[in-house]
Amino acid sequence: MLLAKPIKQPLPYFEDSAQLFAPMASRPWAVFLDSAAHVDSRHGRFDIMAYGPVCTLQTSGALTTLSRNGVERVVSDDPFQLLKRELGSPLPVIDGLPFNGGAIGYFGYDLARRIEKLPELAVDAERIADMAVGIYQWAVIVDHQRRQSWLVGYDLGEDIVATLKAEFSHLPLSKEVSEFKVLQPPRSNMDKPAYSAAFAKIKHYLKEGDSYQVNLTQRFVSPCQGDPWVAYSVLRRINAAPFSAYLNMPDVQVLSSSPERFLKVTEGRVETKPIKGTRPRKADPEQDRRQIAALAASEKDRAENVMIVDLLRNDIGKCCREGTVRVPELFAVESYATVHHLVSTVTGELAPDQHALDLLRSCFPGGSITGAPKIRSMEIIEELEPHRRGVYCGSIGYIGFDGNMDTNIAIRTLVHNHGTIRFWVGGGIVNDSVLDEEYQECFDKASALLQLLARFSA
Repeated sequence: MLLAKPIKQPLPYFEDSAQLFAPMASRPWAVFLDSAAHVDSRHGRFDIMAYGPVCTLQTSGALTTLSRNGVERVVSDDPFQLLKRELGSPLPVIDGLPFNGGAIGYFGYDLARRIEKLPELAVDAERIADMAVGIYQWAVIVDHQRRQSWLVGYDLGEDIVATLKAEFSHLPLSKEVSEFKVLQPPRSNMDKPAYSAAFAKIKHYLKEGDSYQVNLTQRFVSPCQGDPWVAYSVLRRINAAPFSAYLNMPDVQVLSSSPERFLKVTEGRVETKPIKGTRPRKADPEQDRRQIAALAASEKDRAENVMIVDLLRNDIGKCCREGTVRVPELFAVESYATVHHLVSTVTGELAPDQHALDLLRSCFPGGSITGAPKIRSMEIIEELEPHRRGVYCGSIGYIGFDGNMDTNIAIRTLVHNHGTIRFWVGGGIVNDSVLDEEYQECFDKASALLQLLARFSA
C-alpha cells in the first residue's frame, strides 16, 4: 500500500464520544478505543474511532485469512510479521496525536500458540479468531484534554474527507431504540470446590519449584439476546477505565473496560505498566483510605508485583537498546471504580532494528496475567482452566502506520457471540496465597461486570 500524504482535519468536539460512535457501532469492523476521560480524566485522554478497514487479518490456529477489496487469501505466515508487512515502512508522525491510521483490533491470549509450543487441553468454547485486526486508512481522534477532535489518515480523497467530516460533525438527532437482555444469571466454570482443587495443584507446583507465580482464572457465562453496544454503553459508565474498547468484529463483539496498559511505543520510547495487587473500593472514604494504605504496605502484593516487573524487564529488554530499560515507578496505587490496584512502570528505548510488532510478539502474552516463569505458568494454566481464554488476557489496541503503538491487557473484558456473553476473572497465586482471599479477589474484580449483567437480567 503506497501511502504518503497525511490528512489532519479539525472536527467539532463532543464530550461523550460514545454518542458520536453509537450510529457506527453496528457497522462491520467498527472500533472504539475508549479512554473513559469523560468520567475520569486522571488516566485517560484520547478516544479513537474508525470503521471500514481497507484490509483485515484473522488468525485461527496456524492460518491467517487476509482480506482486501473482497478478495481473500489464506497464509501460514507468522501473524505478527504478516501484520508488520501489511503496515509497510513507518510513515511520518502527525504531530501531537497518538494515531494517524494503521492497525486496530485484538490479539487473543491463545495467539501465544504461534509463538510457543503449548499443550491443547482446554475447551475452545468461543470458536473465534485468535487475532482479528483491521487496517484503517483513517480515524477520528478525540483529545479530551484539549477538547479538540480531528480526522486523520493518509491519502484520503476529497470526497471521502467531506463525507467523514459531515458524519462526525454532529451527534445523532434521535437515538435508535435497542435492547439487550441477559436471560440467566452468569455461571462460573469453577465452583468453589473446583477452584480449591486447582489452587491446591498450583500450590503443589510452586512447592516443587515449577513456578513462582501462576495466574488462575475462572470464566462466567450467561445466555443473552439483543445489542451488546447497549451493554457497553452502561459498562463504560459504571466501570470507567483508561484502556476500554468496543470492537464489532465478525462473529464477535468485545466489550473491554481494562485498567491495564500492556505496551506503549511513542517514537521509539517503550512503556509497560503491569498491575499486581488489588483491594476492593469502600463507600466510606476513611475505610477506602485504609484499603489504599493496606495495599501499599502489603509485602505479599509487592513481592508479586516485583516478580512481574522483573519478567517484563526481561521481555522488553529483548527489543530495547542495551542499558535503556528502567523502572521509574514501583508500587504506585491507582484507584478505579470498584478496586484499587498496585501498578509499576517499566520503560526502555526500542532498538533501531526493532518494530513495535516485534516488541509485542516478544512480550506476548503479558506476564502480569500468566505468572513467572511465563511458559511453565502457561502450561499449568492450560492444565487447570477448563476453557481457553480467547480474547481475555490477550491485548486490544493499535499499531499505527507511524510505528507508534498502545495496547491494553484485556482484563475486565466481556466477549459476546452466539447468543452468549462471557467474562473471566482471576489473580496470581504465590506460595503465601490464601485460598479464601484469592477466591474473594475474583469476585472483587468481577463486581462491575456482575453488576452490569444484573442490570440487564430478564
